[in-house]
Amino acid sequence: MAVDNLTSSNTGSFTLLGVPGLEPYHVWISIPFCLFYLVAVVGNSILLYLIAVEPSLHAPMFFFLAMLAVTDLVLSTTCVPKTLSIFWLGPQKIGFPGCLTQLFFLHYSFVLDSAILMAMAFDRYVAICSPLRYNTILTPKTTVKMAVGISWRSFSVIVPCVFLAHRLPFCGTRAIPHTYCEHIGVARLACADISINIWYGFCVPIMTVISDVVLIAVSYVLILCAVFRLPSREARQKALGTCGAHVCVILLFYTPAFFSILAHRFGQNVPRSFHIVFANIYVIVPPALNPAVYGVKTKQIRDKVTLLLFPKKSC
Repeated sequence: MAVDNLTSSNTGSFTLLGVPGLEPYHVWISIPFCLFYLVAVVGNSILLYLIAVEPSLHAPMFFFLAMLAVTDLVLSTTCVPKTLSIFWLGPQKIGFPGCLTQLFFLHYSFVLDSAILMAMAFDRYVAICSPLRYNTILTPKTTVKMAVGISWRSFSVIVPCVFLAHRLPFCGTRAIPHTYCEHIGVARLACADISINIWYGFCVPIMTVISDVVLIAVSYVLILCAVFRLPSREARQKALGTCGAHVCVILLFYTPAFFSILAHRFGQNVPRSFHIVFANIYVIVPPALNPAVYGVKTKQIRDKVTLLLFPKKSC
């Protein structure tokens, strides 16, 4: 009977508590979350529409940007609607399959976002360091292969997290002090040894993201070396200007993510509510601000957005 209880105990539901300690402020916290989510949905949808309908935006750089927009929409939509329901209606139940689904798309989108930023860094490296060979190196076939490769890598790294969580028995509390299901948070509720979950959950995905950061850094070191060899200041500024939006997006994505990771590892004295609020920042703020960054920093997109929103003024 005990064995049967353990094997069947992972079929129930969990309760997402939101931000413990800040329950009186949940409604107020929901306001910026809701606004950022609406901005993310509208901004990324406009970006995808423009890239789809404008032939001048059918280039590798904008193909990766479209991938980033789709991934950002998945990342924010995976977490924010459930988070808002918690803030507005109180603690919410989520079935075990639903929890695993949220867990997968949360971590998959995060790792894929990182890989896309790495691919975009390679695109900028080729555009600046080998501009005459850009179209021969980044052909449509090569671009699609890169997209499939980074998508498959992200999938193959995150799928084991789902199976590692699925195998665990849950015979105690099922209350998750968070706004969404994430791998280690779910694993900590299990009544079994979770050493392999902890090792895999921290090491493999993080090492994947760290390798992306290293490759991005190498790309920009090579880009800077090439830029400083250009003969004129104007040429150097123009070359660096093409990287401005990408650098801003990199900072928006990695800064809150790594700060949250470091706070979890070394911030034992930091209140849990701070950890949870900050963990929500990297699933809502970058998706909301990325389209704005590219809209402001990239002339092709800025012009198309102006034409779309103000057609009479553009004529």
